[in-house]
Amino acid sequence: MPLHAKNPIRQSALLVLEDGRTFRGESFGAEGETFGEAVFSTGMSGYQETLTDPSYHRQVVVMTAPHVGNTGVNDEDPESRRIWVAGYVVRDPARVPSNWRSKRTLDDELRAQGVVGISGVDTRALTRHLRERGAMRVGISTVETDTEALLARVRASAEMSGAELADEVTTTEAYVVPAQGEKRLTVAALDLGIKEMTPQRMAERGIEVHVLPSTATLDDVLAVRPDGLFYSNGPGDPAATTHQIELLQEALGRQIPYFGICFGNQLFGRALGFGTYKLKYGHRGINQPVMDLTTRKVEVTAHNHGFAVDAPVGTPTETPYGTASVSHVNLNDDCVEGLELRDAEGDLLGFSVQYHPEAAAGPHDAAYLFDRFVQLMTDRRLDTPSPSGSGYSTTEGN
Repeated sequence: MPLHAKNPIRQSALLVLEDGRTFRGESFGAEGETFGEAVFSTGMSGYQETLTDPSYHRQVVVMTAPHVGNTGVNDEDPESRRIWVAGYVVRDPARVPSNWRSKRTLDDELRAQGVVGISGVDTRALTRHLRERGAMRVGISTVETDTEALLARVRASAEMSGAELADEVTTTEAYVVPAQGEKRLTVAALDLGIKEMTPQRMAERGIEVHVLPSTATLDDVLAVRPDGLFYSNGPGDPAATTHQIELLQEALGRQIPYFGICFGNQLFGRALGFGTYKLKYGHRGINQPVMDLTTRKVEVTAHNHGFAVDAPVGTPTETPYGTASVSHVNLNDDCVEGLELRDAEGDLLGFSVQYHPEAAAGPHDAAYLFDRFVQLMTDRRLDTPSPSGSGYSTTEGN
């Protein structure tokens, strides 16, 4: 196990929120200046997965856990090809990481990837401020000492509302994650900011996953002859998205089984005719209680979202694709955490959840959702086989 005893001399750093609230500390990671939406994550662990989650693109993450970096950085836990957060805020960074898988310090990794951060900040006070005032734009700088000058740049920076960001984080080329063991099913997965563990969870269940760029068309989806369509998590405002919603509506019209998580839940809602709205400060962490209304079981879940679906709980809604209803609710604030769609015969056609069942990092209470997807695709496959015996044909109605 390598020891990282180097303690770099840190420059002073300045953090300014768009409402003028100011915090001073020391640089952590790269030096320079960055802007984004200030949000907080309540996870006590899993900081490496948080940093590499594409859903955090253009967001400055405040860690509520006071001590961050204890286990260093390894090469096994990243959830994507790079760190996506726009900035990082911690109270007490670890001076020496201690873990048998550690390859380098968190500070070194942030520096290497050009991520500007700040340490020595009262993150409890900052989090309370964001809970009371809501998520807002923020700037972090190690080169600016004038609060008013930095505040002006913060207020001139881009807002998250209205931002369409999936195309900025998606894969540029389609790729395949092969099934582990015997191949049972094929899934077309739209990468809107997918985490690597998600297709792995499907592969563990015998699913061959074809990961497609966010710009994929219906022809691209049908070309892999899928048994189901999956939409991943991702950043941005679901109200600013059009192409992926149109693709999903076309797929539902062909009765292709659907499963979506996080951003995929919000786009499912919009495809079914529901609206979406921005939460005051969002849900981010690995300890959110959610009830599955179909089983009445409560699960502790991992979250990372700032928008939610506006759909009536307990009241089914007729859509052009079948009957939609809310399947999961958050027990902290009652917001919609899942949707399901049933066809004219009452059989399940698609479902989605607002949280992360792949659990990287997080509890594994929601792993059953991948099994539910397998069962959905298996049942629909037996009912409506394509000419080749699997997948969906390129003609309407299979």
